Amino acid sequence: MATRPLPLHPDFADAETYVDSVLTFATSCELFQRLCGGVHILDFFTKEPDLYSTVLPSEWRSWFSLHQISDILDLLMREDLQQFENVRPSKGDFAAGLSTSSDQSNEMKTEWRGHPFPPQSLLEYIWTIRKHSLDRTFRVKDMNKIKKATLSRNVSVGMKPKKIHEVENFAKYIDNLSSEIALTSSQSITHFVDFGSGQNYLGRALASSPYYHSVIAVESKVLNIDGAKQMDILAKLTEKEVIMRNKKEYRTQTLQGNRDTRSFDGHINSSSAKISSLPAPRLLPRQISRCAVVDGGGIQYVEHMIQDGDLSAVIGQIQGVGTELRGDSVSSSELKSSTHAVSKWVNNPSLSPQLMVISLHSCGNLVHHGIRSLILNPCVKAVSMVGCCYNLVTERLGPPTHKLPRLRSSSLRLDRTSSSCDPQGFPMSERLAKFKSDGEEGVRFNITARMMAVQAPRNWTATDCDSFFTRHFYRALLQRIFLDRGLVERPVEEGLDVGVSPRGWTGPGEPILIGSLRRSCYDSFIAYVRGALAKLVDESVRGQQFASCIDDLTDDDILRYEAKYANKKKELSIAWSLMAFSAEVVESIIVLDRWLFLREQAQVKDCWVEAVFDYKQSPRNLVVVGIKN
Repeated sequence: MATRPLPLHPDFADAETYVDSVLTFATSCELFQRLCGGVHILDFFTKEPDLYSTVLPSEWRSWFSLHQISDILDLLMREDLQQFENVRPSKGDFAAGLSTSSDQSNEMKTEWRGHPFPPQSLLEYIWTIRKHSLDRTFRVKDMNKIKKATLSRNVSVGMKPKKIHEVENFAKYIDNLSSEIALTSSQSITHFVDFGSGQNYLGRALASSPYYHSVIAVESKVLNIDGAKQMDILAKLTEKEVIMRNKKEYRTQTLQGNRDTRSFDGHINSSSAKISSLPAPRLLPRQISRCAVVDGGGIQYVEHMIQDGDLSAVIGQIQGVGTELRGDSVSSSELKSSTHAVSKWVNNPSLSPQLMVISLHSCGNLVHHGIRSLILNPCVKAVSMVGCCYNLVTERLGPPTHKLPRLRSSSLRLDRTSSSCDPQGFPMSERLAKFKSDGEEGVRFNITARMMAVQAPRNWTATDCDSFFTRHFYRALLQRIFLDRGLVERPVEEGLDVGVSPRGWTGPGEPILIGSLRRSCYDSFIAYVRGALAKLVDESVRGQQFASCIDDLTDDDILRYEAKYANKKKELSIAWSLMAFSAEVVESIIVLDRWLFLREQAQVKDCWVEAVFDYKQSPRNLVVVGIKN
């Protein structure tokens, strides 16, 4: 069990103090709101005055002009801010958060990397973002168990080093959690339900040595299930089905087109074969197939589209309740009514499975459904969920009722997402849904803010920065070409609209989505423009419009655009870095919301958040755990 409910900065004595502070900051800081969803990188060269000078204070811009982007990233995320404590007095959060035990005998520094200290307002903003971001430090509690839990070569088949790190550590974490639940309560987990199991890397590890757990792998895509079964064979968790045929007779019947003497699965009937085949295996419906594992563990695959937290359709298909999972298969007739099966388990607790719902990087609302399953299903006793892809999370609240400090223009895409009012979306908790600030009720993050929350700026290398800063610069500059040639409209003036634009479109109408391009398209701006336009002219709706507008666009024209805006690339890179850095608070609030939802439920005995992976290997490393009374 976790020693504290949230991994907080030392400045916060308890979770309640942190919740009040971070929600107040997120809903009242105008700069934070602009950097997290209030601006879009595609408006960088199309808006007048430009976004860089509009969003950032002049003293920040002056200081940024003195430093390389690598130095700025170090200051944002890695530099020890205590060295700046004597720059000048302040009563803000920054000064309050710094240590006062400095060596007075040392000379007071006035320069940082050959230039004056950063502005105090910038340092205070950096400190505020850092202290409101949940601690992502991964602390290994028992190195001996970590070594013992190293995946075997067979089980790790198909995994890259990042996935091996995730599966090794999360499997150990889940195993320890289930053991602690058994020790501290009367309930013992019998099955682990993996939401969105994909290729079932996690389930395969849990069903194998040294854990031997029973796993229900819930997946909506048949291709993923079939692929997972093949990996089970490669991992030697099950044997490949052996089919004996009379090859000569089989080929003859195939060529003649005589299918009457064959069974539905392609086996030759013993009456017509010179060498009779083995008895056909007993087949189950595709959605309830499984593979057996020796020594007590097992995997059952359930093909199911998860749309909410109700797992009655899945629970009704669990095989071997009250016995080992590798026991006899249930018949199709026994599975026709999952409602009867569930009611039988409810009336007889000794037969009821004790489930823990787990997920490793489930996208979007899937984590919401998993957390709600703890409340909606009596059989679910605990949840342990690691989320990702916050951009795919839907929005529960409608658009804001008053103008926010945003510099974005309206669009169809964000109008749709912000008006979806999906009860399964963000925020889950009533605390966030009813939080009031400046007359507005509820905490909202649009799709751009949530998309920035899946960045990992602390892992950016110099090579990474050069690559994606160049890509962003090319895309934003191409947007300027679109504007000059009438393919998009100029963004509206600030304050005239509270909508926000999707990527690729700054005016009304559908967005211009370019998607992925060949790697060679990023060798130069000319190659990028030509590659993007070659893709856009093939559009069925607006292809002709693109073709007619760029017929006279020469390479010299493209080079002139690049030369004119070349000095703006650094400004765009700084803005993007500040957006990604600030969005660490967005991710923290999204995770906080899930924890608050669990804490609001009377059925939940305990809940917490902690890091389960090394951020450098897997930046989406926060698990949300809930345990039922």
